[in-house]
Amino acid sequence: MPARLEISTSIFRDNVRAVMARVAPGDMMLVTKDDAYGHGLEWAVREAHAVGARWIGSYDVPSALRVRALLPDVRIFAWETSSADEVAEAIRAGVDLGVGTAGYLRRVIDEAERSGRRALVHLKIDTGLHRNGIRPENWADAVTEARRAEDAGLLHVAGVWSHLAEASDDEDDAARGEFAHAVAVLRDAGGTPEHLHLTASAASWARPELRGTLSRIGAFCYGVRSADGPELDGIRPAASLRADIVDVQDDRVRIDVGALDGLPSNLAGAVLGGPDAPRILRVDGTWTELTSWAGASAGDGVTVFGGDGPSATDLAERIDTVGEEILTRVSPLVPRRYS
Repeated sequence: MPARLEISTSIFRDNVRAVMARVAPGDMMLVTKDDAYGHGLEWAVREAHAVGARWIGSYDVPSALRVRALLPDVRIFAWETSSADEVAEAIRAGVDLGVGTAGYLRRVIDEAERSGRRALVHLKIDTGLHRNGIRPENWADAVTEARRAEDAGLLHVAGVWSHLAEASDDEDDAARGEFAHAVAVLRDAGGTPEHLHLTASAASWARPELRGTLSRIGAFCYGVRSADGPELDGIRPAASLRADIVDVQDDRVRIDVGALDGLPSNLAGAVLGGPDAPRILRVDGTWTELTSWAGASAGDGVTVFGGDGPSATDLAERIDTVGEEILTRVSPLVPRRYS
């Protein structure tokens, strides 16, 4: 049997329910970037919507349009700065657009005027992460331009959003203050944003005072804990990467999982799930090599992560990254098997 990513629908649904309960009474936005962290976009949005998710965070417009083709009634948020053609498509499809620069705001206004349709916009304030976002000193000018377009019927400022740096509680508290000030400036100018979202997975889980009315959650819905973070009550990995031995050479075996798209060999030493707990010895260009065990033979299976093996984050911590990267490095050629 070839390597395969086995994905549990029941676990994923349980995770989504647990996250929605955690962030209530606010709404949860399921983030689906990188093909739903390698789980499959269409599958993820269908299953999340089936248990009550009302918002999908698609990252880019092409992904948003895939979601819209499946779910005509869900709210979709796309925050990548996009071309004029993509903006026009998003407006026609009723996709909410995250806007983090004055130039992008003008592009959205222009496309709304051309299309004769009102755009749904969430203005992004830079609260300290410096990953896109309108700088505080430029916020009032952006609000003035957005409100002028709103009064002209070209757009609706449906929300205000930002990203937390999550470097420390003190810095996050300062970001919260900057965010609150930005919302106040918009409201003082006559804006009526319904959706306020400052937090992603970690802060949404741990600090309810930061959540606002909407929480963007990606990793936790898929069962991926934060690097160096605690296990999460009610959250389990939805995906398990399993692979079979393709070659036995004395004290080592090779599995057919490939090279996890080039993840380095300092994954060596990680203990996987399987007979006698095999360890990764080497990750090379096209294969992964493990310690052998008594009686190992071609076709025997191991769990690289998930299930009875380490979590994706356990592996990620060995190479100073995050569990999401381990998942998204699994080749799209590896079959996804849903149960």
